[in-house]
Amino acid sequence: MIQFKTEEEIEIIKESAQILGKAHGEVAKHVKEGVKTASLDKIAEEFIRDHHGVPSFKGYNGFPASLCISVNEVVVHGFPSQYVLKDGDIISIDCGVFHQGFHSDSAYTYPVGEVSPKVIELLNATKESLYVGIEKAVFGNRVGDIGNSIQKFIEAKGYTIVRELVGHGLGKQLHEAPEVPNWGERGSGAKLKQGMVLAIEPMVNLGTRNIVQERDGWTIRTADRKPSAHYEHTVAIFEDRTEILTTHRYIEENFKS
Repeated sequence: MIQFKTEEEIEIIKESAQILGKAHGEVAKHVKEGVKTASLDKIAEEFIRDHHGVPSFKGYNGFPASLCISVNEVVVHGFPSQYVLKDGDIISIDCGVFHQGFHSDSAYTYPVGEVSPKVIELLNATKESLYVGIEKAVFGNRVGDIGNSIQKFIEAKGYTIVRELVGHGLGKQLHEAPEVPNWGERGSGAKLKQGMVLAIEPMVNLGTRNIVQERDGWTIRTADRKPSAHYEHTVAIFEDRTEILTTHRYIEENFKS
């Protein structure tokens, strides 16, 4: 069942999302060659807790960290570790914040050092596809309109969409109805109404769309080990507008590639 939010509740989610955006910005300062991914997780957790939030992911169904850190061919749900970032890597950082009873959720994929042009093109296309999807996330449309627009945009560029993993509603719970696939048919799925809050998150692969789950029960990678990119925003649906509650602004201000 879809949980519709009041305007006051959406304001709380927006406050959560600002903590999240600034936490991403702190992490962004340290995304560079020679950095262990576990150190990024520590930075995020300390910032979130210092600003009256709780990391949404830590302990969620047993997940051990505050950040999902997914490098190169890892699509999502990678663990922070002793892995040291190196020139040519890409790293997807996904984070959530729980604040005053509500969650926010966002993700961003970074190039580290000199990344091949074809991988940079993948990142750019995936990021653009997020906003293509958001353009269709408007009152009166349906969930399928979001996924259809992302799918058409991505496949026209020769990339593939991960089918097994989807965006989602969120609010008092990190994952709520409805599911928001990044593919689908126009006019299908739940109708978008005032008070819906959605996490829209394209996951796009350079090669095959097929994925594999590692033995840790969490880490998802591409079957062909080619790179994958992931960007995400939390948005709220109003009758007269759609508002992006999360922000990548602090990332883009602080990240030095």
